[in-house]
Amino acid sequence: MVKIHFFEHDGTEHAVEVEPGGSVMLAAVINGVPGIDADCGGACSCATCHVYVDSAWADKVGGTNPTEEAMLSLCGDRKETSRLSCQIAVTEELDGLKVTTPEFQF
Repeated sequence: MVKIHFFEHDGTEHAVEVEPGGSVMLAAVINGVPGIDADCGGACSCATCHVYVDSAWADKVGGTNPTEEAMLSLCGDRKETSRLSCQIAVTEELDGLKVTTPEFQF
């Protein structure tokens, strides 16, 4: 199992454990984590699963692709560590991952 720590914008933590193979977005949705709307269901065609990856984990989650970049450009509150959680695959290497949801999803 892989443990992922989701933090709401106010600091409230939701720690979930999931099997590797899905996405960070799917882990949030299945476990009822607030702040991840996931309107497109993981198709990378919106930005409602936007998260800020803890800087210590930024290299481990990898970079963005052009489609993700286009969707992130819609986020008015984008930061250097912004990612779409639907594009982060859950692997054993991400055990302990920390992400924070923005105050609003666009």
